[in-house]
Amino acid sequence: MRSVVIIRSNAISPDVRVEKEAYTLGCAGFDVLVLGWDREFQFPEREDRGAFRIRRLRVRGSYGKGLRNAFNIIVWSIALFIWLARNRNSFSIIHACDFDTVIPALLCKFVFRKKLVYDIFDFYSDRVRGIPVFLRSMLRRAEIWAISTADATIIADEYRITQIDGAKPKRLIVVYNSPPNFECNSENVKVHQFTVGYVGLLSKTRGIFEMIRVIKLHPEWKLVIGGFGPDEDKVKSLIEKLPNARFIGRVSYTEALKTYCEFDVIFATYDPSVPNNRYSSANKLFEAMMFGLPIIVAANTGMDKLVQQHKIGFVVEYGNVEDLEKALMEIANWDPGKRSAFAEMSKGIFKAYYAWEIMEQRLIDLYLSF
Repeated sequence: MRSVVIIRSNAISPDVRVEKEAYTLGCAGFDVLVLGWDREFQFPEREDRGAFRIRRLRVRGSYGKGLRNAFNIIVWSIALFIWLARNRNSFSIIHACDFDTVIPALLCKFVFRKKLVYDIFDFYSDRVRGIPVFLRSMLRRAEIWAISTADATIIADEYRITQIDGAKPKRLIVVYNSPPNFECNSENVKVHQFTVGYVGLLSKTRGIFEMIRVIKLHPEWKLVIGGFGPDEDKVKSLIEKLPNARFIGRVSYTEALKTYCEFDVIFATYDPSVPNNRYSSANKLFEAMMFGLPIIVAANTGMDKLVQQHKIGFVVEYGNVEDLEKALMEIANWDPGKRSAFAEMSKGIFKAYYAWEIMEQRLIDLYLSF
């Protein structure tokens, strides 16, 4: 049995893309271990998920602090390499997620002759904020080198090919952030009140505070927010003051999908001034398709092209509360016939082009080629 270690610089609690990929490979007959970083020592060191296992390395760190977290990232990288070296006989393929795991993985590739799959969730030099131009340039060159050196590279959207311009990947495949198939049942049905939803990273760059401002103006609507992140406390405080809003916090992916059954519309209005957001391929875009829900996204992000191409939602100017309110009012005024026709169209597009079954086969085919 071929063995895989998937490395991710968070605690996998949850990490939707990592968990889907690990489950897919595990069900395809690979022995899969997911190695994560528990920065706050708050999760079990080991966990068995059936198709795959999780092992968490406990190294102090924080999220969203850029260069201020540099020392902890270095310590994490050293701890990661030591673990990989000590356990080198337990895996044959390394699946490194993002640049903050790939350097130790590359060392293992060279020293221990392991196969390396580099899975780019976000381009690191475009993600880290507040760093000097020369350092950003150095990071980009290092990322391009890593892509060209790995045995295969995975990106989340074909639009990201322009983001990695200059790299020469040995193999390149696209695996969209599509959800596994999920059906709403009688226990998970929509309420009669028009409901707007978001479950994901709680950050000021995700348009959450603008949405809260809109919901305040419409007591006849309902807002549901879930997830965690650097602005979690502020989001929670504002939501708890609204009688027509609910905060559900950190939830498992299955619980998140159950919550989607209550929604009438999903929003993913990311700030396009963040370079990675201009190439974003959010889970929420494909979740909206699967559930047949309209989605609202910001202009000049990676998602606006697909939304406009397939006519599966609305594109607004980021930060423009009037734009946001106008889109929501239009959706809220849809009659049952229009809502049903939209859902059928959106679900059909998802099944034909973006279903997880299609992505699974791409991933399995890649691994079987090694």
